Amino acid sequence: MKPNRNDFTSPQFKLISDDQLNELHLKTLEVLERVGVKIKEEEALKLLENAGAYIDDKRVRFPSWLIEEAIRSAPQRIVLSNREGKRSLYLEKNQPYFGTGSDLPYTYDHYTNERRKSRKEDVINSARVAENLDNIDFIMSMAIATDTPQEISDLHQFAAMVSNSKKPIVFTTHHRKNLLNIIEMASIITGGNEKLKQNPFLACYAEPISPLYHTEEGTQKLLTCAEFGIPVMYTPGLMGGAVAPVTLAGALVVANAELLSGLVIHQLKRKGAPFIYGGCASFMDMKTMIQTYAKPEFHMNSVVLTQLSQKYQLPMFSTAGCTDSPILDLQAGLEDMYSLLLTGLSGANLIHDVGYVNNGLTQSLTSLAINNEAIYMVKRLLKGYEINDNTIPIDVIEEIGPCGEFLTHEHTYKNFSNHWNPELICRDNYDNWLKKGKKSMNERAREKVDEILNTENKAKLSERKYNEIQKYLKEIEDNL
Repeated sequence: MKPNRNDFTSPQFKLISDDQLNELHLKTLEVLERVGVKIKEEEALKLLENAGAYIDDKRVRFPSWLIEEAIRSAPQRIVLSNREGKRSLYLEKNQPYFGTGSDLPYTYDHYTNERRKSRKEDVINSARVAENLDNIDFIMSMAIATDTPQEISDLHQFAAMVSNSKKPIVFTTHHRKNLLNIIEMASIITGGNEKLKQNPFLACYAEPISPLYHTEEGTQKLLTCAEFGIPVMYTPGLMGGAVAPVTLAGALVVANAELLSGLVIHQLKRKGAPFIYGGCASFMDMKTMIQTYAKPEFHMNSVVLTQLSQKYQLPMFSTAGCTDSPILDLQAGLEDMYSLLLTGLSGANLIHDVGYVNNGLTQSLTSLAINNEAIYMVKRLLKGYEINDNTIPIDVIEEIGPCGEFLTHEHTYKNFSNHWNPELICRDNYDNWLKKGKKSMNERAREKVDEILNTENKAKLSERKYNEIQKYLKEIEDNL
C-alpha cells in the first residue's frame, strides 16, 4: 500500500452539498420555531412544556437548542437481532439492508395470479418466502390480515411473522394498547422484557400526519417505544402538492420538521432511546391523483433524507424495490432496479417496501423473488472495486504474454468466484434457453417461490413458544 493513499472501499452517491444540507436544516429550524406542530397527546405536551417549548392551544413551537439537544442524545447506531438473539443488522452509516413492506390491502394470489384482498395466510407466505431469500434482510407484514378481527389484525400479523421467520421484524400496530401486546408477545420469544430491551429483534413503524401534526395514537407509540427501549422509526408519508409544498426541498423541510419534532418528544421521554430517522417525502401525480412510489423526485428526496440522517448521525429508514405498475412488466423492473440502486448507493440502513406493486396497494411474491436478485446485484456493486497486486497480476500477464490464454491459469481458478453469479437471471444462449422451456424471468421467479412454499419451513417457531403466542392471542380475542 502506498503511503497517504486514499481508496474508495465502496461507491457512494450524494445529491446535494454539505452547505445545501445545512441550509435545509436551518430552514427546518425556522419552520419549527415560526410555524411549529400540532400535538394532542397530553403527556407529550407536558414533557415539551417542562423542557422549554412554546405551547399555545396544543400548537407547539420549538427553540432551536431543543432540537439540537435531542439530536445529540439519540444513539447514532442501533443493532437489531434476529429472533434467536443473533445480532444481525447494524444500523450505522453506509450500511444498507433491504426488506419487505407492510399492510397492503391487496395480494396477487401466487397460485391463481388474481388480485384479491389480502389475508393472514399472505402474511405467513410472505414471511416464509422472505426468510428463504438471502438478500432480504428484514421483514414486514406485506399484507393486511383482513380475515381476522379488525381490532387485533396487527397482533395476528405480528404472530404470523414471528412464527414463520427468524429475520428481524419491523411491525405496525393500531395503537398503544396493541403495541403493548406486541411487546409482550416479543418478550415471550426472548424470555422477558429486559432481554428484549437489551437485544431487540423488532422495531416499530409509526407515523405523524402531514402536514405537521402528531396524532394521539402516533405520539403514544413514540412514548411507549422510548419507555420500553424498542427501536422506533417515525416516518412521514407525505405527498408533495397535497399536504406539503410541491417543490422537492419544500416537501423535504416539512418531512424533516415532523421527524425532528417527533425526535424531541421521544428523547424527552427517555434520553438515549433508539430512534430511526427517515420516511417518504413523495409527491402526488397531478394526472392520476395518486401517491407515486417510483417518481424520480420521491427517490431523490430519499437520498437527501439519508444525507440529513448522516448529518444528524441517526439510523435511516428508506424506500425502494417498489413500482407503480399494476403488474410485473418492464416498467416494474425498471422502477424497482433504479430505486434499489439509488437508495443502496445513498447509504440508507433499512430499505423497505421491496415487492410492492400497484402504487403501494398490492404485494407480489414473484416481485419479491425478482427483487431479491436485483438486491443481490446492488450488493455486489456496493462491495466496490479492488486495486492491488492480486487484481492486477503483472507477473501472470508477463508469464502468459501476447497471444496467450488465461482460462487454464491458476490465477483465474482462484479468482473467478469473486464475480457476481446470478440465480434467476438467464445467461444461456438462445438454443439452450429454448431447451430449458423458454421461461421468462417472471416464470423463473414463480418457480423459486413455489420451491420455498412447497418445502418444510425450517424457521418455524418452536412448538412451545408458538402455543404460548397462540394462547396469548386467543385470550385477547376472547375479551374483545
